[in-house]
Amino acid sequence: MNVERFLHGIDGISTWVGKAAAWLIIGLMLVVCAEVFKRYIMNMPTAWIFDLNNMLYGSLFMLCGAYGLAQNAHVRGDFLYSSMRPRTQATLDLILYFVFFFPGIAALIYAGVDYAADAWRIREHSNVTADGPPVYHFKTVIPIAGALLLLQGFAEVVRCVVCLRTGVWPSRLKDVAEIDVVEEQLAHSEYVDEESRQRAIAQAQHIDEAARQRGRGGDLMT
Repeated sequence: MNVERFLHGIDGISTWVGKAAAWLIIGLMLVVCAEVFKRYIMNMPTAWIFDLNNMLYGSLFMLCGAYGLAQNAHVRGDFLYSSMRPRTQATLDLILYFVFFFPGIAALIYAGVDYAADAWRIREHSNVTADGPPVYHFKTVIPIAGALLLLQGFAEVVRCVVCLRTGVWPSRLKDVAEIDVVEEQLAHSEYVDEESRQRAIAQAQHIDEAARQRGRGGDLMT
């Protein structure tokens, strides 16, 4: 129970940061819409808007990385992995974490700290445009995102160790998931009784069908 609380605590940090960073997509949408209006309606394009778009999207992408790892949502070629036993999966994950993940994230943090420090020291501005916006705050996101990934990666290693000892993957902090992912998890879960599984699958399929009907209705209206 203490290990599970520890893992969920780290999951909670990654989830909170990811959801907070997700609001940047609203700012990005507003900036793009405003620029489209200014550029094509008022004929008054903004020179630095490309830099701002990059910084907003880049910050969103980097800060949500740990959240994606906490939810096991990163893309993996699992045509073989999904058929393995949990202990085999944990062994493979441990090898890959120590051979690729941790060295890569350590390099990201090391380089990111240098980039951010240099940018703050010279008050760096973007050189894409003549009067580019400052980028030192954006470069600071690099080591922060790396540290969050490193913390979540440590939690994933603990998960692998627990799975090797028990033969079962420890639980994750639950969050929203796509309908097809929910259906697949319920269909293969060993810890849900048959009645609850069928009821949840039926509900998920009902939501999926309702979404299709709404899409068909929109097609008919157009």
